[in-house]
Amino acid sequence: AIAIKLGIAPFHLWLPETLQGINIKTGLILSTWQKLAPISLMIQMSHLTNLPLLMLMGITSALLGGWSGINQTQTRKIMAFSSIAHLGWMASVLNLAPNLTLLNFLLYTMMTSALFLTFMTLNTKNMMELATFWSKNPTLSALSLLSLLSLSGLPPLTGFMPKWLIAQEMVKQELILFTLIILLSSLLSLFFYLRVTYTLSLTLAPNLSFFPLPWSTHKKNSMAPMIIL
Repeated sequence: AIAIKLGIAPFHLWLPETLQGINIKTGLILSTWQKLAPISLMIQMSHLTNLPLLMLMGITSALLGGWSGINQTQTRKIMAFSSIAHLGWMASVLNLAPNLTLLNFLLYTMMTSALFLTFMTLNTKNMMELATFWSKNPTLSALSLLSLLSLSGLPPLTGFMPKWLIAQEMVKQELILFTLIILLSSLLSLFFYLRVTYTLSLTLAPNLSFFPLPWSTHKKNSMAPMIIL
């Protein structure tokens, strides 16, 4: 029941379609705050959980989340599959080190909230719309790139730390094969994060004349410190 609530594979099919059908603000709540209670329950019950079952669900979530997100063009579906992949990492280490699950969830919440707030500010729903926003708000777009790369787990950004600690804990428990599989699954997620990054920053030059807004704006971005984290 908790796995269904969170959207962990193989009970994840409802999450992408639901997230696509609601507005971005509600999607932010569904992807972050709504997961707090079930994650807390799972951490409290971690000593009662079945390790092989959790590892299987975790690796399945990481693989399906990365694979299914590759061909997506809708930003909310991309965030949904990103959520599924991250939940796979959390589930994999839940029985071994619940504190790492909590750390991963907190960092995931911060980075995901920053991206959702960015999409809300830019009022964008798909990758084609993202391609035009570098010219309108280059500062916010650049900070969004950092947030995307952090979610992908690239060092030395914040998102690398929980994945490194989880992999280290799994190796310590001599789960070498599971560690290798989940690390390889992160390459799938990395691909679609880089795809969004490429669309956001490199598909159109920032000085094309047909944009209705100037390339540089002087609006203050209150989300900038949060995105940097």
